[in-house]
Amino acid sequence: MTSDHELAIRELLERWAAAVRARDIDSIVADHTDNFVMFDVPPPFRSVGLEEYRSTWDTFFAWAGDLGVFDIGELEVVAGEDVAFVYATMRCAGYRDGQREDLDVRLTVGLIRRDGRWLVAHEHHSIPAD
Repeated sequence: MTSDHELAIRELLERWAAAVRARDIDSIVADHTDNFVMFDVPPPFRSVGLEEYRSTWDTFFAWAGDLGVFDIGELEVVAGEDVAFVYATMRCAGYRDGQREDLDVRLTVGLIRRDGRWLVAHEHHSIPAD
């Protein structure tokens, strides 16, 4: 049985993914803590705070071009009353050397609940090594 917390978190992540596809940076960062930390695939390895997080999307959007592929696949939510984590698979697409490149990405998200609202405190993106 899915809890109300799990449903709220799933909706938050779907809004985030839709905001990425729409290139809506304000909505991308909307549900994140001020001291948010991200570990990402391309440099920088670690981003701290919302301004650094915002700047990482420039790299993603340059790579993604006009494809608009940023889709959540499998999504698992484990939620308590004030802390939750998510692990998911994602599909992204962009361009490398003028050729389309499809990527399967692993996503791990840590969330906290403040004043009844779920916020992302940590994201970790990774790709399988060859």
